[in-house]
Amino acid sequence: MSSGHRRSWWTLPSHQLWLDTESSRLLDFGTSLDHPAGGAVWLDDRGNPDLDHPAHTYITARMAHVHFLASLLGRPGSRRKADRVFDGLLTSLRDSENGGWFESSSDATSPDAVKNAYTHAFVVLAASAAAAAGHPDGRGLLDEALDIVAARFWDEQYGMCADTWTADWTELDDYRGINANMHMVEALLAAVDAGAPTIWRERAVRICDNVIGWAQENDHRIPEHFTAQWIPQLEFNSDDTANQFKPYGATVGHGFEWARLLVQASMVAASAQGHDYVESAKSLYHRAAQDGWQPGPTPGFVYTTDWSGQPVVTERLHWVLCEAIGAAATLARHTREDRYEQDYRTWWDVAAEYFVDHVDGSWHHEVDSNNRPAATVWSGKPDLYHAVQATWISRYAPSSSMVAALRDDSR
Repeated sequence: MSSGHRRSWWTLPSHQLWLDTESSRLLDFGTSLDHPAGGAVWLDDRGNPDLDHPAHTYITARMAHVHFLASLLGRPGSRRKADRVFDGLLTSLRDSENGGWFESSSDATSPDAVKNAYTHAFVVLAASAAAAAGHPDGRGLLDEALDIVAARFWDEQYGMCADTWTADWTELDDYRGINANMHMVEALLAAVDAGAPTIWRERAVRICDNVIGWAQENDHRIPEHFTAQWIPQLEFNSDDTANQFKPYGATVGHGFEWARLLVQASMVAASAQGHDYVESAKSLYHRAAQDGWQPGPTPGFVYTTDWSGQPVVTERLHWVLCEAIGAAATLARHTREDRYEQDYRTWWDVAAEYFVDHVDGSWHHEVDSNNRPAATVWSGKPDLYHAVQATWISRYAPSSSMVAALRDDSR
């Protein structure tokens, strides 16, 4: 169904201008991005460096990613920012002795340090953007990161990535998780678009096929936590429901994020198991919207639900709304179905009213069930990745990755 005589928002020059203005406002956030130890600093609510936090590798990679891509769009200043934080991935955050990347700048001397697939996925993503932007070390770092993924994380038997090793690669944890694999799909699609071998796209497809299968067996709610044999553990962290990276239950934002990624994958690859990626994306999207959306005078998405769709953690996280916007935009433009455009407008209305911080900059990373700023799950505003990408996914035609979408637009 089309929108009839009403023009879609993304065809309106005024809406495109709003998106461009908002992405620029976001990219201006932060008095300094540079951590004294190398890499990117954690930013507080006003954009000032919070040195109580070390330089986190995933934050460093995300900041490098968005600013390299912004440089492709001709945004002055972003390339210098990207180069400086990317240097941390080349130096202090890189384990020159054992290979791979530390989780943070404090891990080089920590006896309890580990190495995660989640972090390495973002290193791949940042290196892909660096390579696309022409950084002299971008392609080299991308190849190195993919070599680490192949040697340490990729499990050919299951067609998935393992999760957590000790820092010296001597012991692999039994936990397996969907979150790292989701970001690995995003990173691998970008890597191939940046020139990596197509085997990595094929591996991304295998991950997608597995996730679709698990979701179909679970009423389109995606299991997040698994054993080493990839058996779902639905009650995992039932006593730690608001965990930042491994919360109990179904994660609403991941339903949206997977929906978008499946559409992106469908543009460049076919399912090896015969799944219809777009139809699967629609199912994941509608389950996430049905379970997570809380209407009323203070509308928004809950963070997580139980396996019957009932809310568990009712705080609203900015990244969940960002992924809802991105999924709605992607499905609307790909399918031309009016319902996704309706949602797209609603989700952006909520973002503009409750999450965009016009006083201190960036977006509130968390609000409570009454849409008041909160910090139960997250503190500060360290992450531009989700919000900036929401503006770009809304602005540009769907593509297999943001690297492809912005690189092609800049030609």
